[in-house]
Amino acid sequence: MLNTLWTPTTVGGTSLPHRLVMAPMTRDRSTPEGVPTELNAEYYAQRASHALIITEGTQPSPDGQGYLLTPGIHNDEQIAGWHQVTDAVHAANGRIFIQLMHVGRISHPENTPHGRQPVAPSAIRPAGVMFTASGPQEMPTPRSLSTKEVAASVDDFRRAAAAAVAAGADGVEIHAANGYLVHQFLSDNTNQRTDLYGGSIENRIRFAVEVATAVANEIGAERTGLRISPGNPYNDIAESDTAELYPALLHALSPLGLAYLHVLHAGDDALLDALRDLWSSTLILNRSGADVPTRVKDIENGSAELISVGALALANPDLVARLRSNAPLNTPDPATFYGGGAVGYTDYPTHSG
Repeated sequence: MLNTLWTPTTVGGTSLPHRLVMAPMTRDRSTPEGVPTELNAEYYAQRASHALIITEGTQPSPDGQGYLLTPGIHNDEQIAGWHQVTDAVHAANGRIFIQLMHVGRISHPENTPHGRQPVAPSAIRPAGVMFTASGPQEMPTPRSLSTKEVAASVDDFRRAAAAAVAAGADGVEIHAANGYLVHQFLSDNTNQRTDLYGGSIENRIRFAVEVATAVANEIGAERTGLRISPGNPYNDIAESDTAELYPALLHALSPLGLAYLHVLHAGDDALLDALRDLWSSTLILNRSGADVPTRVKDIENGSAELISVGALALANPDLVARLRSNAPLNTPDPATFYGGGAVGYTDYPTHSG
C-alpha cells in the first residue's frame, strides 16, 4: 500500500533513498546560548533513516530568537554545536537541512540574549502569551524594522545559510510559515508598512523573495528550500488574500530554481492545487493530522513529490522501519514536546527494543 513512499528521488543536489521527510519541530533543548548539544546530535541521528531531516527552527541572528533554549546559527560556538549534529546524522547515512527561523514579533525580551524589544514588519502586538523563565507573559508590541534594517535582516539569513553549510548541513530551509517574520511580511494583518515592503502583494512578497535570492546566491539554489503555510492562522495571522498572494510569491520564486517548496496544508484544497500547478520542481507536503496512507496518496496523485511528518517522527525514531514492516507506532507525549532532557526526546523505544 505504501510502495510509492519508498521510491528514490532527488531534491536539488541531494539524492534521497525514499520520500518520507522529518518535518521541523521546535524542541527547546539547546543550551541557553543557543548551542546544540550531544543530546541534540543523538536525537537527530536516531531519525537519520528519514529521507531528509529538516531541523527545528534555528535563529539566524540574536533578534531572531523568540523561545527559550532554541538553537542559533550565527556564531562560532553554534556552528560547532551544529557540526556535531550533522556529523552524527551523516555517520548514520542521513541527510539534514537546517531550518532558518526568525520569529519576528513572536518573542519576549526575556528570551533573547540581548533583552531587546522584538522586531517585526509593523508595530502590531500579537495576541497570546510567551513562556519565559519567569512564567507566561504577554508578548509586547514589537518595533517596526526600518527599511535599512529589513535589508540587514536579509543579510542575516544569507550569513546564517553560509554558517549552516560551514556546520556541515546539506542545505537550509527558509521558514516563511506559521506566523514568523517572513510570514509576517506576507500577511496583510501583520504588515501595514508604507515603504517598498508593504501595501501591495508585490511589495509584501519582496522580503521573502529577497531572502530566498540571497540564500540561493550564497549557498546555491540546489541547497535552498522554503516553507509556507497559506491560510494558517497560527501566531495571530489573518491573511485576506491567499488566493492571489501565494501564486504571486511562487511566480516570483520560480526563476531561482530552489531545491523545494515545503507546504503546510491548512485545508484550502483549491489553493493547494493552484500552487502545485505553478510549482514545477519538488514540492514537500505536510498534511498535518492525516494518517500515512492518506499522505501517500498526495504522492500518487501528483500533489507532492515528498511528504513530511512531525509528531510521528518525534515519537518513532525508527518510523521508516516501522512503516515498512507495518509495525505498531509509538504514541507522542505532548507533555515532553518542549524543554527537558532525554525523556520524551531520545528515549522513545524502537520496535526491536
